[in-house]
Amino acid sequence: MLETIWFVLWAVLWAVYFMLDGFDLGLGALMPWLAKSDRDRRVIYNAMGPLWDGNEVWLITAGGVTFAAFPLTYAVMFSSLYTPLMMLLFALILRGVAFEFRAKVDSPAWRSVWDWCLILGSFLPALLLGVAFANIFMGIAIDKQHIWQGSFFGLLNPYGLLGGILFVLLFKQHGALWLVNKSEGELQERAAGAARVLWPMVLVAAVVFLVASWFYTKLWDNYLAHPLLLIIPLLCVASLLLTRFFAAKGQWWKAWFGSSGTIVFATLWGVFGMFPNLLASSIDPAASLTAFNSSSSPLTLKIMLGVALVMVPIVIIYQFLIYRFFSNKITDEELAYDEAY
Repeated sequence: MLETIWFVLWAVLWAVYFMLDGFDLGLGALMPWLAKSDRDRRVIYNAMGPLWDGNEVWLITAGGVTFAAFPLTYAVMFSSLYTPLMMLLFALILRGVAFEFRAKVDSPAWRSVWDWCLILGSFLPALLLGVAFANIFMGIAIDKQHIWQGSFFGLLNPYGLLGGILFVLLFKQHGALWLVNKSEGELQERAAGAARVLWPMVLVAAVVFLVASWFYTKLWDNYLAHPLLLIIPLLCVASLLLTRFFAAKGQWWKAWFGSSGTIVFATLWGVFGMFPNLLASSIDPAASLTAFNSSSSPLTLKIMLGVALVMVPIVIIYQFLIYRFFSNKITDEELAYDEAY
């Protein structure tokens, strides 16, 4: 029972991370197309500046839960996917440094360097996370000794790349919708246009990914065995359609929440489809790591659950207040503050 609870919490933590960090990763990746001036770029920086580091706390939390609740899965995952995970780490570091260093020197060339660091540090994590999770959905080449027998380039298979493309498009749409709510004037119009253009691309990529999952993975098996779970992909589809509906009506905050729902339910669909597997083996199903054969002791899981029930609501309330405090649009007055990026 405890193992199942922690599997669900593990899934929810990843879903929340993708929902929150997804918009600023997507917004950073979109910057070359949306920003036409230094002011536009500053608006984009300040639209995510007060929030991006708090968003990444959920990535640390998801990784920490993997380590504490499922230590064997953590060990195999981080050794097997070492190269892409290190690339992800360095990209996120580069991105974080860009926020702090961009305004240190009053030089267009200096700012351009850090702008491209932000762009690459946003695009690469979105792509790598999509590729990594698609391969996890499909199963990775681990043997009975839990040693990975694959290669980095083997991860760049058609299904893995399709997952990367889907994540990039989802995050870009999410970021464009966020910027619509945080900006004004021509920049806002460009962001709205980008959101409208990206929606059909997300739809096509999502449909192709769902169909490909039928052939490349066993994700649909759980849903066919337990039809009640089909509510998850149905909610994902409904959220995607509502995103378009609210965008067409100019109700941009509702559209952003629709996009949030799409990301959350898409993540839950994939992770719940794996249950009880955490890392399925593509070599030998008996070598797969599950929530039951890779978990910590019952006492550890019980103590962790008590801590989580106390601390997670506190973090959620704190982050809600931060989002509410920084919900205003980025204006010239905001950019004039010393604390602005």
